[in-house]
Amino acid sequence: MANPALTEKRFKEFAKEDEAGWAAPVALAKAEATGAPPPTRVAHMTANGAFAKTFALFLLVLAGGAFGWSQTQVTTTAAATQTVEIPGWSWVALFVGFGLALVCCFKPKASPILAPLYALAEGVFLGVISKAFEVRWDGIVFQAVLATVGVFFATLALYVFGVVKVTRKFQMMVIGATFGILLLYVFAALLSLFGVDVVFWNQPSALGIAISVIICCVASLNLFLDYEFIRQASINGAPKYMEWYGAFGIMVTLVWLYLEMLRLLGQLRS
Repeated sequence: MANPALTEKRFKEFAKEDEAGWAAPVALAKAEATGAPPPTRVAHMTANGAFAKTFALFLLVLAGGAFGWSQTQVTTTAAATQTVEIPGWSWVALFVGFGLALVCCFKPKASPILAPLYALAEGVFLGVISKAFEVRWDGIVFQAVLATVGVFFATLALYVFGVVKVTRKFQMMVIGATFGILLLYVFAALLSLFGVDVVFWNQPSALGIAISVIICCVASLNLFLDYEFIRQASINGAPKYMEWYGAFGIMVTLVWLYLEMLRLLGQLRS
């Protein structure tokens, strides 16, 4: 999802970083007047480059997912029921991915390295979780992947053709809803440490399904913020490495959306 730390102020900083670049008319005019060599051409971020790197990260997630899937053992009991043995190291992959995401959020220059590592780590964890869901509900992983990819292309089309306008009010609404859901996750996690189970949205009830649908909708709306960030960063002449950061933002949102799709489909099939 889009990083709120990267605001209009940060875009102005991009311009300062690139002041000596080919695109800076002042620096070019000064070089011509003094007879100095022209400033070095600096590569800028493009939307096409960001989406190309998004596809690369998607392939890395698939590679990590294939590994996690293959390493997850399924045992059949005497009652002919299958149980999944979640590897302990899969949680290490989850926390490593989470840590890489936090660092990448505040160190965009490192995104060419951190974004692929994040994709691999999260892919491994997704592969393990997906195997667990697939054993319980046959075909659910394909449905979740199809739904996630469908939402991605649908939202991209709505954005490109101008059907959805990402205004300031729209951004604040989506960011507010996202942080509200984050607080809900944190509150539930803290209470679970004391043995209190308040994760009622995991239950296959009307309320649980409704909340899951709302969370999926908010996750989908975050994609519009990602697209807008990539457009604005490209327009403002962001450095080339920001293509990786834009791709990273989309991948974070898609991972969240996929997990919520899995949970929602599991509730519907319970």
